[in-house]
Amino acid sequence: MPSPGKKAFPLRLDPALHAAIERLAAQELRSVNAEIEFLLREGLKRRGVKTDGKDAPQDEPA
Repeated sequence: MPSPGKKAFPLRLDPALHAAIERLAAQELRSVNAEIEFLLREGLKRRGVKTDGKDAPQDEPA
Protein backbone atom coordinates (compact mmCIF):
# COMPACT_ATOMS: atom_id res chain seq x y z
CA MET A 1 0.00 0.00 0.00
CA PRO A 2 1.47 3.39 -0.96
CA SER A 3 2.23 6.01 1.64
CA PRO A 4 -0.27 8.87 1.87
CA GLY A 5 0.51 11.49 -0.76
CA LYS A 6 2.51 9.07 -2.93
CA LYS A 7 1.46 8.00 -6.42
CA ALA A 8 1.45 4.25 -7.02
CA PHE A 9 1.96 2.82 -10.51
CA PRO A 10 3.21 -0.43 -12.04
CA LEU A 11 6.80 -0.45 -13.25
CA ARG A 12 8.30 -3.15 -15.44
CA LEU A 13 12.06 -3.58 -15.14
CA ASP A 14 14.57 -5.86 -16.77
CA PRO A 15 15.42 -8.54 -14.16
CA ALA A 16 19.14 -7.66 -14.30
CA LEU A 17 18.37 -3.98 -13.68
CA HIS A 18 16.12 -4.87 -10.76
CA ALA A 19 18.83 -7.09 -9.28
CA ALA A 20 21.39 -4.28 -9.54
CA ILE A 21 19.00 -1.83 -7.84
CA GLU A 22 18.26 -4.42 -5.17
CA ARG A 23 21.99 -4.82 -4.42
CA LEU A 24 22.50 -1.05 -4.29
CA ALA A 25 19.46 -0.62 -2.04
CA ALA A 26 20.83 -3.23 0.37
CA GLN A 27 24.19 -1.42 0.49
CA GLU A 28 22.43 1.89 1.18
CA LEU A 29 20.01 0.33 3.72
CA ARG A 30 16.98 1.35 1.66
CA SER A 31 14.06 -0.55 0.21
CA VAL A 32 14.09 -1.12 -3.54
CA ASN A 33 11.23 1.36 -3.86
CA ALA A 34 13.10 4.03 -1.86
CA GLU A 35 16.25 3.39 -3.92
CA ILE A 36 14.38 3.82 -7.21
CA GLU A 37 12.88 7.08 -5.95
CA PHE A 38 16.31 8.25 -4.77
CA LEU A 39 17.90 7.42 -8.14
CA LEU A 40 15.12 9.19 -10.04
CA ARG A 41 15.47 12.33 -7.91
CA GLU A 42 19.27 12.21 -8.27
CA GLY A 43 18.95 11.88 -12.06
CA LEU A 44 16.50 14.78 -12.27
CA LYS A 45 18.78 16.95 -10.14
CA ARG A 46 21.75 16.21 -12.45
CA ARG A 47 19.66 17.31 -15.43
CA GLY A 48 18.63 20.51 -13.68
CA VAL A 49 15.00 19.50 -13.23
CA LYS A 50 13.58 20.89 -10.02
CA THR A 51 11.06 19.03 -7.90
CA ASP A 52 8.98 20.59 -5.14
CA GLY A 53 12.04 20.24 -2.86
CA LYS A 54 10.24 18.95 0.22
CA ASP A 55 11.57 15.43 -0.27
CA ALA A 56 14.87 16.06 -2.01
CA PRO A 57 17.54 13.32 -2.02
CA GLN A 58 19.45 12.95 1.21
CA ASP A 59 22.92 11.60 1.77
CA GLU A 60 21.69 9.55 4.75
CA PRO A 61 20.08 6.14 4.11
CA ALA A 62 16.30 6.11 4.57
